[in-house]
This record gives sequence, structure tokens and C-alpha cells, in this order.
Amino acid sequence: MPGKLGLPEILLILAIALLIFGPSKLADLGKGLGEGIKNFKSAVKDGEENPEKKP
Repeated sequence: MPGKLGLPEILLILAIALLIFGPSKLADLGKGLGEGIKNFKSAVKDGEENPEKKP
């Protein structure tokens, strides 16, 4: 089925990324992605708790 990624495809993509970036750079990218997701979720949560009034 086109458009669906299975386990072999994901492993192949991760292996290629590891070859291109190296283990330390890949770890930094993962850490940055995790922090970005965490910040995004907290911003969405803050927006729901304190909605700004539009004039």
C-alpha cells in the first residue's frame, strides 16, 4: 500500500540517517525534536487555559 511505512522502511530510514549524521549528531537531533514537541504541547496547554480576548 503506497503511503504507509512499515518497520523495515523505518529501520532503513534510521540506518541512512545514522550513516549521514553520525551517532552524536543524531542524538542531538532527537533531543532537539523532543524538546520542541514538549514546548509545543506546553504552549497549546497554556493557550487553552488562558485564552486571549480579541478586541
